[in-house]
Amino acid sequence: MSRKRRRRKRRKRAAWLVLALVISLPILIVLPWRWLEPPESAFMMRSRAAGAEIHHQWVPWPAISPYLPIAVVAAEDQKFPEHRGFDTESIRSALEENGSKGRGASTISQQVVKNLYLWPGRSWVRKGIEAYLTVFLETLWPKQRILEVYLNIAELGPGIFGAEAAAQGFFGKPASELTAREAALLAAVLPSPKRMSPARPSPYVEERVDWVLRQMEQLGGPAYLEGM
Repeated sequence: MSRKRRRRKRRKRAAWLVLALVISLPILIVLPWRWLEPPESAFMMRSRAAGAEIHHQWVPWPAISPYLPIAVVAAEDQKFPEHRGFDTESIRSALEENGSKGRGASTISQQVVKNLYLWPGRSWVRKGIEAYLTVFLETLWPKQRILEVYLNIAELGPGIFGAEAAAQGFFGKPASELTAREAALLAAVLPSPKRMSPARPSPYVEERVDWVLRQMEQLGGPAYLEGM
């Protein structure tokens, strides 16, 4: 075999190896958490590294009030049961409004990927990795699992991650006992949990709570998420 053919064969083998890694690595880091409780999210580790005290307790789907999933969907991603990880209509609107910045329009699936694996920021590198992993997340996990993980890792206050820690810290009760209004309060602060508080809601947060409650009712309440 000539030297040229050997080089071509090595390049071909390397290309196949890279392709195998690009496909297999996301599966290896995404698939296990379909069944297992994820370890600390990337956002939790980042906060801990910065010296913050972390409050977090994992609870399974049945231990979360049915009002909280619908409140979060109403506030963050109303097309969650229907889309495959991306709300193309919202992305298009965000691009038209913000130009190349492309702010907003992140689905709950994308937020799970960002919180669990990545870092904050709006760089195109992070967005590209986020989009790629979101495809695997939506393929490998059922919708209920995606929402269950989100409700357990979302930051709902400074150093407060997940429904159980938030319910105990802000309302002195388990996540299973949250009322519709309490769930709406938690959902209302998701855009900026370090600045807004469900325990001491500002007039702006109160307005968002009223809006979230109306959206929850219009969607049909917890029944909207049945059969995901």
